[in-house]
Amino acid sequence: MQKDLSTRDIDRIIEMAWEDRTPFDAILIQFALKEQDVIDLMRREMKASSFKMWRKRVQGRKTKHLKKRTFEDGRFKCSRQRQITHNKISKR
Repeated sequence: MQKDLSTRDIDRIIEMAWEDRTPFDAILIQFALKEQDVIDLMRREMKASSFKMWRKRVQGRKTKHLKKRTFEDGRFKCSRQRQITHNKISKR
């Protein structure tokens, strides 16, 4: 790891690592930690069973790697998500 991280930073990195839609690149930009650094941090900070569950969940997940994402910039939008226009939620 390149720098000393506060407890708050470590908690945020773990939270971001668990989030499906937060790519490792976002953690790299914000905390200067590469994917392998995040894996090492998760291994060190979590119980072994929790780490194994996280690794199983994250491995191969397209949303954790920007280059593997199937959607463009911005957030993923479900085809069933409603449009919001003029600050009013569209009516059914």
